[in-house]
Amino acid sequence: MCGICCSVSFSIEHFCKDLKEDLLCNLKRRGPNCSKQLLKSDVNYQCLFSGHVLHLRGVLTAQPMEDERGNVFLWNGEVFSGIKVEAEENDTQVMFNYLYSCKNESDILSLFSEVQGPWSFIYYQASSHHLWFGRDFFGRRSLLWHFSNLGKTFCLSSVGGQTSEVTDQWQEVPASGIFRIDLKSTSISNSVVLKLYPWKCISKQNVIKECVDSLTQISANLPMFVSVVANDTRLYLKEPVVPLNMMLPQASFESHCSNVSNISPTRETLQVFLTDGHTKEVVQRFIDVLSVAVKRRVLCLHRDECLTPSEVLKTCDRKASVGILFSGGIDSMVIATLADRHIPLDEPIDLLNVAFMTKEKTLPTSFNKKKREQKNCETPSEEPSKNAVAAASPDKQFTVPDRITGRAGLKELQTASPSRIWNFVEINVSVEELQKFRTTRICHLVQPLDTVLDDSIGCAVWFASRGIGWLVSQGEVKPHQSSAKVVLTGIGADEQLAGYSRHRVRFQTHGLEGLNKEIKMELGRISSRNLGRDDRVIGDHGKEARFPFLDEDVVSFLNSLPVWEKANLTLPRGIGEKLILRLAAVELGLTASALLPKRAMQFGSRIAKMEKNNEKASDKCGRLQVISLENLSIKSDIKT
Repeated sequence: MCGICCSVSFSIEHFCKDLKEDLLCNLKRRGPNCSKQLLKSDVNYQCLFSGHVLHLRGVLTAQPMEDERGNVFLWNGEVFSGIKVEAEENDTQVMFNYLYSCKNESDILSLFSEVQGPWSFIYYQASSHHLWFGRDFFGRRSLLWHFSNLGKTFCLSSVGGQTSEVTDQWQEVPASGIFRIDLKSTSISNSVVLKLYPWKCISKQNVIKECVDSLTQISANLPMFVSVVANDTRLYLKEPVVPLNMMLPQASFESHCSNVSNISPTRETLQVFLTDGHTKEVVQRFIDVLSVAVKRRVLCLHRDECLTPSEVLKTCDRKASVGILFSGGIDSMVIATLADRHIPLDEPIDLLNVAFMTKEKTLPTSFNKKKREQKNCETPSEEPSKNAVAAASPDKQFTVPDRITGRAGLKELQTASPSRIWNFVEINVSVEELQKFRTTRICHLVQPLDTVLDDSIGCAVWFASRGIGWLVSQGEVKPHQSSAKVVLTGIGADEQLAGYSRHRVRFQTHGLEGLNKEIKMELGRISSRNLGRDDRVIGDHGKEARFPFLDEDVVSFLNSLPVWEKANLTLPRGIGEKLILRLAAVELGLTASALLPKRAMQFGSRIAKMEKNNEKASDKCGRLQVISLENLSIKSDIKT
């Protein structure tokens, strides 16, 4: 993973030789292993490229890369399939080699159509003065843009800056396709024209109408001097997944479903479904494709040489390479079980479990004395040692729902794979620590998203992926800092498998046809609603977010199934939603976790309880308002 940036100026008065300090700092946090800048100047414009690399695979390769023709490439992605990348190769170098051999626009689009995996990129073609950029189909890697000085400058970056006057202008580059700008033409015309090469499904009808609608929507969010138009040659990228199966069942199926509403959510109930041969086959195919997706994401990273048999006995000192955002719920439990299949057995796996301090009034009175003793242990800090007392008490302020299910899930995993070292990292966040890091770090990463929901999830994911917490085992409490560079997350499961309560509401009001439309809408908006934000938040720790449920093969498999083979919302909570995933969990040997109903992260971690109770998730969040560094300095001077 990398932090990539390109700052373009079209007038001499705006030329610069370095990025703003706050933007550079944010990029370096994403890519702590190698940093480099490159300046390309023309009579009409100047491009400043900045690359910051997190080394994960192959040989450490500095970015930006430049070839003999003066072309420049910045790559923030992972090639998991589609393009051949050997174990010892670096995918940035491989992609640049392919781009070098591209003869025209069509070749470039064919190349990016083949790549399976998350990516965002910036590519400068010196001879044509063209700048290409974009994000993958799902938008799994962040890329922002902002335009200023009436089109005299614009910037592309993985993450924004921290000063209000700049941050207010950052917007996410839509994951609608690949964009191209003619830098020479723009410098002459004094207007910015972005040409879009959209994603297109070969079997779709009304592609031209969809493209026009997309252009209108993108342009509506941009300054007046910026326009987005279709490319002249009508070229496009091939969508990497098959269309969603919108098939509806026979009436007999629906009448059968009406008789199952009184079924109780038990493991035995799930096992009954698996007695059907077709269902069992579909579930096994799902396990196989998801297992391959997890394998790609836990093995495509740099590891130390394999240990000898005698060294395996000393694995207590071995560091984890992979962490999992872990609540003990069905999504994270299945990911952990499949990760256990593929990660070397002598390597620990970090289970990152976050909890926010509950209000004191919910505690038993017997704890009042110890609470007073803890007050000096809750000052905001990057070090976990000052929260030791709170972490050591399993029934105190941090016994939130996700902590309870997380511990139960840990026991399931330990029973299923007792030879593995499972590091259950209890990450406890006080009110003071939340407020400190929300102001200094998180609000800048969540932007340009700005709702109460973005605040809650952004904060929860930032603290969880930071990985600073405690290992509690047999009464002993040890501080722990996760060393994992890769963080697996279960996002994408609820969107595809009807996991949210709104899916059930839509089904109850509009039936399976409405449910299909809701699922299609959820997957279509996941780039703008979730993934860019989560990539920025997790990447801030020099870690890479990876999303097994959004692997192209997994999405294609699930898209190919009729909706009733994925979910059955006539069944009660804990069974009906994400039914195929629950059946897979049973097949994998999981027990209680297979029946846990969906619980949103903001409620399971209790961060939602730390703020105003009357807030709606879609409300604008005042806590995310970015305060400029200058204002912070002024306020500090006033206080002193």
